[in-house]
Amino acid sequence: MADDFKESEVAERYAHALFDLALDSKALDAVRADLQALKAMRAESADLRRLLASPAYSSEDKGKALAAIADKAGFQSVTKKFLGLLSHNRRASALPGAIAAFERRYDKHRGVVAAEVVSAIKLTAKQLDGVKAALRTTLGADPELTATIDPAILGGLKVRVGSRLFDASLKTKLDSLKFALKRA
Repeated sequence: MADDFKESEVAERYAHALFDLALDSKALDAVRADLQALKAMRAESADLRRLLASPAYSSEDKGKALAAIADKAGFQSVTKKFLGLLSHNRRASALPGAIAAFERRYDKHRGVVAAEVVSAIKLTAKQLDGVKAALRTTLGADPELTATIDPAILGGLKVRVGSRLFDASLKTKLDSLKFALKRA
């Protein structure tokens, strides 16, 4: 548990430095795009996840791999230097946390609030717009929605904004009813 805290603290420090550097060099949006692309690559590639997490690969090997990815993808020089520094300092495993921390700082800087919407079926664009409008009113900021599907909730929605969870799912309502009936 202490190692997880230390790892997230390290990721936060690297993300903070990258954000400030990207902001100063007026490449904030481009660096964010690079990190989103890298996040997608990591999600799609088990080999890349293994490379970043495994202590079996040297920092030099990780650096070469990340440099090759950055060159091929046409990343900004700020992003390339950041990846090189992470590898050189043997912190490549902190990359996912650093990307997440960078995204949080970026959203805060832009006045955007990240929200995750979970539904039993795929929501239409009109339904997502309705959720976005309701969240905008409630939060007083523009939400950036990530929609996922979980048939286990049966119906309704779950909306997570930061550490807050708004649960209006049918499964939760049925579970509450079941609990109330058991107590009666």
